[in-house]
Amino acid sequence: MQVLVRDNNVDQALKVLKKKMQREGIIREMKRRRAYEKPSEQRAREKAEAIRRARKLARKMMQREGLLPAPKPRVVPGRPARP
Repeated sequence: MQVLVRDNNVDQALKVLKKKMQREGIIREMKRRRAYEKPSEQRAREKAEAIRRARKLARKMMQREGLLPAPKPRVVPGRPARP
């Protein structure tokens, strides 16, 4: 993973690096590997993640088909609303 430092702005480059790592799931993986995970716990975690992914996919499909209302847009204070 590579991040360019522009105008000696290391803080901004660090912020970009952290965001990239977050998006890739590297931070979650590092936290998970800090301690030993028993095989039974690993199976339970992976099964829960698979269920979560399946539910999310089903929810998106139902929204596309019009069976569920679309999610409400998130309002962030200090940001202009999207058109």
